Amino acid sequence: MSTHGNRAVRQRVRAAATAAAAMALIAAPLCITTTASAAEAHVDNPYAGATQYVNPTYAAAVESAATRAGDPTLAAKMRTVAKQPTAVWMDRISAINGNADGNGLKFHLDNAVAQKGSGPIVFNLVIYDLPGRDCYALASNGELPATDAGLARYKTEYIDPIAALLADPKYADIRISATIEPDSLPNLVTNISEAACQQAAPYYRAGVKYALDKLHAIPNVYNYIDIGHSGWLGWDSNAGPAATLFAEVAKSTTAGFASVDGFVSDVANTTPLNEPFLPDSSISVGGTPIRSSDFYEWNFDFDEADFTAHMHRLLVAAGFPSSLGMLIDTSRNGWGGPNRPTAVSTSTDVNTYVNQSRVDQRVHRGAWCNPMGAGIGELPQATPAGYAASHIDAFVWIKPPGESDGASSDIPNDQGKRFDRMCDPTFVSPKLENQLTGATPNAPLAGQWFEDQFRTLVANAYPVIPGSGTNPTDTTAPSVPTRLTAGTTTATTVPLSWTASTDNVAVTGYDVYRGTTLVGTSTSTSYTVTGLTAATAYSFTVRAKDAAGNVSAASTAVSATTQSGSVTDTTAPSVPTGLTAGTTTSTSVPLSWTASTDNAGGSGLAGYEVYRGSTLVGTTTSTSYTVTGLTAATAYSFTVRAKDIAGNVSAASSAVSATTQSGSVTDTTAPSVPTGLTAGTTTSTSVPLSWTASTDNVAVTGYDVYRGTTLVGTSTSTSYTVTGLTAATAYSFTVRAKDAAGNVSAASTAVSATTQPGASTGSCSVKYTANSWNNGFTASVKVTNTGTSALTGWTLGFSFANGQSVTQGWSAEWSQSGSAVTARSAAWNGTLGAGQSVDIGFNGSHSGTNNAPTAFTINGAACTVA
Repeated sequence: MSTHGNRAVRQRVRAAATAAAAMALIAAPLCITTTASAAEAHVDNPYAGATQYVNPTYAAAVESAATRAGDPTLAAKMRTVAKQPTAVWMDRISAINGNADGNGLKFHLDNAVAQKGSGPIVFNLVIYDLPGRDCYALASNGELPATDAGLARYKTEYIDPIAALLADPKYADIRISATIEPDSLPNLVTNISEAACQQAAPYYRAGVKYALDKLHAIPNVYNYIDIGHSGWLGWDSNAGPAATLFAEVAKSTTAGFASVDGFVSDVANTTPLNEPFLPDSSISVGGTPIRSSDFYEWNFDFDEADFTAHMHRLLVAAGFPSSLGMLIDTSRNGWGGPNRPTAVSTSTDVNTYVNQSRVDQRVHRGAWCNPMGAGIGELPQATPAGYAASHIDAFVWIKPPGESDGASSDIPNDQGKRFDRMCDPTFVSPKLENQLTGATPNAPLAGQWFEDQFRTLVANAYPVIPGSGTNPTDTTAPSVPTRLTAGTTTATTVPLSWTASTDNVAVTGYDVYRGTTLVGTSTSTSYTVTGLTAATAYSFTVRAKDAAGNVSAASTAVSATTQSGSVTDTTAPSVPTGLTAGTTTSTSVPLSWTASTDNAGGSGLAGYEVYRGSTLVGTTTSTSYTVTGLTAATAYSFTVRAKDIAGNVSAASSAVSATTQSGSVTDTTAPSVPTGLTAGTTTSTSVPLSWTASTDNVAVTGYDVYRGTTLVGTSTSTSYTVTGLTAATAYSFTVRAKDAAGNVSAASTAVSATTQPGASTGSCSVKYTANSWNNGFTASVKVTNTGTSALTGWTLGFSFANGQSVTQGWSAEWSQSGSAVTARSAAWNGTLGAGQSVDIGFNGSHSGTNNAPTAFTINGAACTVA
């Protein structure tokens, strides 16, 4: 884990319901008689074409604040906020039936039925009571301990009653969007070194799995897993492991990837949706990359639009379907008001440039608790335009604006919530580079009404909140974009950039034209036009647009000519600088360095090679690497070289020396025995297994999986799929945990599973397409069952003609031996009905020729090539 990722990990505390002070304004719960009806089919985007539930409890609190506003304009804006849909938080067991802080779940569901018109309605629900909840912060610690007993209560007293209520037929017409356990899985990516997070880790995995299983079984429930935000998981060294972790948890569920409808970012946080004056995190100022500034700490993802696009790519590569949807909580990420910049900085100092240009006005991206100066962001909106790469299902308000993140002083309570100094405005925090927290003073407990902050959020909202209604008529077009410029072209592309437009409400995006042809849209102030012809002159213009559909006049045109033919890249990247060795162990040395750059118009950085003396010991795509397998009490010298996609390699960095620690303590303690071993849905040749993580006095390094007394595989996670089995055969499996010292636990309790009957063969067709670049390519494969009976446990086979290699695959278990490639069905797509298709794919490498395979088989039978 990189240190920069650890600096900005704290992000938000949640709210359960509105303060008791507002309850006097609430009418008695509705008594509703409904006729049960069948639930609609599960849709791709539940928000599309739907209204959303407006919480009357929250609306009453906002109305009460409006009567005390003392400013008619501010009061009118508050009343607009009162009409917005917000999520209902189940932050402890008593919240299900209702408690002193708010009405119960049934009250809200009944009100949602009453609010439903002729079209669909979405009810936003937050599942938030894991054992050991919020293992890193204190302000929102929960009621259940990270123990087996805590997990048992979570299942039987929390998830089971919620699922039973949601499954009531009278709520079948409500689309229930469940945000699953904010903070939990992201904490396991960046904060696993904390003892409390280590204790909570197995219960987070098991609890989220259980919640996904129970809720996915209800057809009108849509599961969205919390994904942190760009200032937490945006670094490559955090984002990649996060995608892997989310995939592992999804694959452990009964339905696999199908149990997850999407992910939600920025829950209860204030990271902006867009940084309009910092649209390109890769540029340099004064010769220094702006992402290296103190505020961004080498993170490429400056805002949530970039982060959700980044994570969607990684999640799909990890096996999730491309239809995966993303939600962004925009309830507090507007950052408007008088301190919002209106233009990009002209400074040549990188920190000054970033600080004068960013709309995020926090002292540090890790400042998460009731930040002063924040504002409400975009109003809730389904399928917002201009975010194609982010795959956004909706902007939502998961954190109701005005509910506290945490108390600014110690307040005794019976909710498990503790005093976190990040909520104390007088605290100088080491986590924030020794700066004051910037928290708003006089804050109550997390989840309770905090009117001082609410007034600020409404006043600083961006876009500005209209004074009445939710959709005021806007007939004013944005200003015309200026300073349209073309960058360095290639044979097929022209990069464009321009100065941001302004609008009376808000600019939502830009349309890019080649002559009179619309070629693309952008939510930032840059766009690269692709698919052009070499050695050809083009003219481009840009128009700005707003949410009401108003479009500006065209910018002044800019001309650009593409290069002639392909340009060979022979320029090596710059030499890595700042190579540093971190704290060593007796066998390892962690290294980090400053990123290299590649020549403009070149092929781009591919990664780094790490050398111990003259020996290549590893490669990485990030700017950190831990060298392992070293000898205790020994001095070593390390260098790093950068390489680009074209194969050019830089000179070696300056060497850094480091000495491993002397000796190590003999570890003779075996890990605890794995528990909860479970077999998932089998195929004719495989059995998926999952179990609860073991613990160890040092660390568990993996698990050995046995079929009877035969070792059949190892895993570093808490799941494994045993393959190569015989159809219609009963097997018994056990698991043993092991640590780095070679200690192995006793075997788990055995689990039995029987494989399905033999796979059917039949008619099939395969469509193979590939997009190549330099020495890489992405292949998409559509497999169709053209027979009359289902294919069960299918296996695709084909051979490469030109020595290509599969480097990473998705939606199937990919393997390669020589030129022969095999793709075995995953647990969630193992049955392919007559006439049905499945889309799978992979990334690969080639040496210059990339001819498509000419023959394919399914379960050994030849297929038609489509």
